[in-house]
Amino acid sequence: MKIKEIKKLYYSIGDVSEITGLKQYVLRYWETEFTILNPNKNTAGNRIYKDKDIALIKYIQNLLYTKKFTIKGAKQHLKEEFNKNENIQVKTIKLNSSLNKEDLLNIRKSLSDIISIVNKYKD
Repeated sequence: MKIKEIKKLYYSIGDVSEITGLKQYVLRYWETEFTILNPNKNTAGNRIYKDKDIALIKYIQNLLYTKKFTIKGAKQHLKEEFNKNENIQVKTIKLNSSLNKEDLLNIRKSLSDIISIVNKYKD
């Protein structure tokens, strides 16, 4: 099955269905099962998906269809994955304060962690 690539800022549920090869009712069902999957809605009440939502859908699709996770197992995996990533602490620094080497290394590590998270969910 060939997956069609569409490049937009926002995608309708029909677009996402076409991109991922999933039926629209599956996408709606996954929203009820995976609370992390929560696309915004426009003023008319239609779902509007962003690239990050589509990346998450593809990740869930991979867990369920390729790695053969159950829905319960996929939920647990996502929970562990995102809880691990949320434990990154952000340190605020005043503009006029002097930065020491340890602060700069912590900032660098935090940015590297963010980049790895983003890269993990890219196509």
